[in-house]
Amino acid sequence: MADSTHEWRFFRAGGFNQVRLDRGSDLVALRHLDQKLWVALACPVKGLELDQATLAIMDSDSDGRIRAPELIATAEWIDAALKTPDTLLEEGDTLKLADIDDTDPTGAAIIASARQILSGVGKGDATSINLADVSDTAKVFAGNRFNGDGIIPPAAAQDETLEDLVKDVIATMGAVTDRTGEDGVDQAKLDAFYTELQAYAAW
Repeated sequence: MADSTHEWRFFRAGGFNQVRLDRGSDLVALRHLDQKLWVALACPVKGLELDQATLAIMDSDSDGRIRAPELIATAEWIDAALKTPDTLLEEGDTLKLADIDDTDPTGAAIIASARQILSGVGKGDATSINLADVSDTAKVFAGNRFNGDGIIPPAAAQDETLEDLVKDVIATMGAVTDRTGEDGVDQAKLDAFYTELQAYAAW
């Protein structure tokens, strides 16, 4: 973590001095920069050249604006996740797994997720992950029995009896579509199915 002794560099633009942010250490040290030196203390999530999905993640209170504390928190998260924050300033949309700091809990969780995603898209031996690998969620989760969306397709059942049950629920109560595009059942469908069974048995 950067400390308050960070050496800032400046350039002249628009008639006043502005801080240079062209090193990873500059980003990590933002929490120590006097906010009177910030050109702006907030920006919108939409309408910028930056990726809107990324900005939406940074917008922790979902108010449609990125504010100084959110930017600082993002920089500190990056510092924990990467071996060096300079990696963030490299051009391209690919991140080498070797650049993730797996000695930190944040980095360890990221690298585990990255490896699971790469395995799911058929690139289990890859040493890097790119934007295309994580953008198509249907492709990412297609290779996993359970994908965390709460919907169970017949193929995800752990034995033939459960698979037949899922098929029966779909046939009688209808299906819901999981994040891979397959038909399956969720808790609501199962509850409705057993409610109907109890009503039938009582009748």
